[in-house]
Amino acid sequence: THHLAYFFFKQLDRIIIHQQVELLGAILGTETSSKYEIKNHLGQRVYFAVEENDCFDRNLCSPIRSFTIRIADNTGREVIRVIRPLRCNSCWFPCFLQELEVQSPPGTIAGYVVQNWDPFLPKFTIQNESKEDVLKIVGPYATCGCFEDVDFEVKALNEMTTIGKISKYWSGFVNNVFTNTANFGIQVPVDLDVRIKAVMIGACFLIDLMFFENSLDGL
Repeated sequence: THHLAYFFFKQLDRIIIHQQVELLGAILGTETSSKYEIKNHLGQRVYFAVEENDCFDRNLCSPIRSFTIRIADNTGREVIRVIRPLRCNSCWFPCFLQELEVQSPPGTIAGYVVQNWDPFLPKFTIQNESKEDVLKIVGPYATCGCFEDVDFEVKALNEMTTIGKISKYWSGFVNNVFTNTANFGIQVPVDLDVRIKAVMIGACFLIDLMFFENSLDGL
């Protein structure tokens, strides 16, 4: 499992996450789960992701509910696990900064995504398995782009150099390879550590939950 994930991430510098709507009921058998396809820049599915969560959390605690997202290859073998605990004692007061853990392979920590406090901008820190800071993610002043693309920049720790981005795509892009629904795109250097690339997928799901109210969910 680890070698399959390593091979895929090593050669990848662009990842697309797309909601898979029509297979939700048939494959998962539940209305409270979400299924996503993880594709390369050609639109080819390389992984799929299934969200597991408690129905109570989903209905009452969004967008601060806990969840586990299991990411598997096309044979159904799990290669990445994204875990987000419930970070607040009360659903109505998000009193803690958000954090999630990414495992690859499952059971082995690849890194963490940690929200940083900032009065103006959405900010996150990407950490390695030892909780050492590796990269920063800095979002725009306003994330509601009225169905326009929104970019979260991936930066060096000094926040001076931009090395990639996590983008919310609202309309058809990449020459109609994808349908006219919301997609996320991750662009990072091809030589970025494969474990950190896996953590970037976790960051993408957290950003969607916090700033776009699960726009990928139920389209």
